[in-house]
Amino acid sequence: MAHMAFMTPPALTVGFDLDMTLIDSRPGIRACYQALSERTGTYIDADLAVTRLGPPLADELINWFPAEEVVAMADLYREMYPAIAITATPAMTGAREAIAAVREAGGRAMVVTAKYEPNAKLHLAHLGIEPDAVVGDLWAEQKAQALREHDAGVYVGDHVGDVRGARAAGALSVAVATGPCPEEELRAAGADVVLTDLTEFPRWLSDYRPARA
Repeated sequence: MAHMAFMTPPALTVGFDLDMTLIDSRPGIRACYQALSERTGTYIDADLAVTRLGPPLADELINWFPAEEVVAMADLYREMYPAIAITATPAMTGAREAIAAVREAGGRAMVVTAKYEPNAKLHLAHLGIEPDAVVGDLWAEQKAQALREHDAGVYVGDHVGDVRGARAAGALSVAVATGPCPEEELRAAGADVVLTDLTEFPRWLSDYRPARA
């Protein structure tokens, strides 16, 4: 009689976006844009800039600086950022519990963000949030590289770019309506699940796991 082996599903890896998903980066980023404006004498509408977080820094700077200055301004911003933005930035409600829920489910939690990776790591360390991996400098479909590399089955983010990244990686797209994109826009972009915020994530994950197994 042939011996039947029951395959246990591989450990789940869940990826999370950073800005407006795990952290409310608006106060720190606003302060950093204001400081960059003062330092360079160039007008930047910091309040407007923080309403469209998600895409890479250069995509915002091109609105305020000539194209040939964007790289230098991005470097200056990133250099100023740790002293200005880290302590000003709180965790999003439910962020720590969401990471904990993945761990309690026997899974791995990773962060995949368009933010400059050293600064992303500073935010997480300051807030005492410790994912298993952090990959920065990837936006939208580029995020699929890291998600596939770490075999992530789920990607959680607040932006339509995060939905596109999840879909490109063949991961389940879980969207949280805590960033610049409203629920309807996230659904229209192809999100598989839309949550109001991360406080709903642990319950969703506990329901998802039995279905997956």
